[in-house]
Amino acid sequence: MARRLAVIGAGWAGCAAAVQAVDEGFDVTLYEMASCLGGRARRVDVEGVALDNGQHILIGAYTECLRMMRLVGVRTTLDLLRMPLQLVHADGGGLRLRPGRPVPALLSAIAQHGRWTVSERLALLRKAGLWTLRRFRCDPALTVAQLCAGLPSRVRDELIDPLCVAALNTPVHRASAAVFLRVLRDALGSGPGSSDLLLPRTDLSALFPEPAARWLETAGARVRRGHRVLGLERHGSTSWRVDGDPYDAVILACPPGEAARLARPQAAAWADRADALRFEPIVTVYAHAAGARLPLPMLALRSSETAPAQYVFDRGRLGGPTGLLAFVISGAGSWVARGLEATAQAVHDQACRELSRYLRPPLRMVRTIVEKRATFLCEPGLQRPSPAIAPGLWAAGDHVDGPYPATLEGAVRAGVAAAQSAAAHRA
Repeated sequence: MARRLAVIGAGWAGCAAAVQAVDEGFDVTLYEMASCLGGRARRVDVEGVALDNGQHILIGAYTECLRMMRLVGVRTTLDLLRMPLQLVHADGGGLRLRPGRPVPALLSAIAQHGRWTVSERLALLRKAGLWTLRRFRCDPALTVAQLCAGLPSRVRDELIDPLCVAALNTPVHRASAAVFLRVLRDALGSGPGSSDLLLPRTDLSALFPEPAARWLETAGARVRRGHRVLGLERHGSTSWRVDGDPYDAVILACPPGEAARLARPQAAAWADRADALRFEPIVTVYAHAAGARLPLPMLALRSSETAPAQYVFDRGRLGGPTGLLAFVISGAGSWVARGLEATAQAVHDQACRELSRYLRPPLRMVRTIVEKRATFLCEPGLQRPSPAIAPGLWAAGDHVDGPYPATLEGAVRAGVAAAQSAAAHRA
């Protein structure tokens, strides 16, 4: 008889954990308090259109995300738009990588950057060469700002800052240089296509969580939507009860605060570490301009004290309504403090300045969405909670200890690893 395993939380980590656990031979029940699966990367309705609670991207190096999607039947070649890494502004300037091996493509793109001076390009090439020689490792106490000290200000403003805030959702003066370099290493060193951008052409729930739920139910697992777990109790030496139902193993794939609530009676020290995490918000501002079409599906924007957004996505080029734009503000704590109305107005003004050639007035603000606890602050020396909580009890999520920042790939890898640990413990 198959051993019973409960997964609490049906975000990307929980769905990955449940699918992997079924593959490992467990009888699985997946609990989710919401009606829509996906956690912080899920579908929302904006004026009757299925969009997302925040714009997300993947990259070619996200091998576990892609493996899991394909396992549950997602057509990744159709549902993701793959394009070489491009950080291009509305005026046509920026970094454009060609298809192929990432490192030569990056070096060539830097050397041919038409808006940077020769000295600016040489400074970045020297710095990138130094990182490569050191195998993308550095003193773990360094911030990204310290790592990049000496680079020309324009290179930092137009490349390092937007890359850092997109990858870590943490400003450069607070972001861990070691984690930043790990992301660069995987993006540049995992073979051809690893640095490619993968832009979802469907909503985030349809991209993985909903297909995973259908796959699970077909495999005989149970998916309990709208069920917030109220109690987790030890049942014997390694078994557990979830709201009274017995399980041989449990994976907490819910947010850190919820996981801490459930784990605290049995693992107070683990719960304290989970509760100690600090978070940074992400704001997505949806706006509509009739007939608008950007030159690329994603453009970089020049953010400042008065211009909040770092990127804009043309949802019309990604399967959405023509003219719908998604402006993303990562590391958005200061803008959340100013209020949603002020933030939306600042994005409106920024869009009218930077995108004027592509917009037909008026630009109508549709909806501003704030994910207040979008990601943990990825600072140097951060102590993240362990995946192992107690015998028979594991944690999964982009917040648990691991090499990745809070990304979809980090979440999926954590879910897979938790299920594999449960299987190894069973053996």
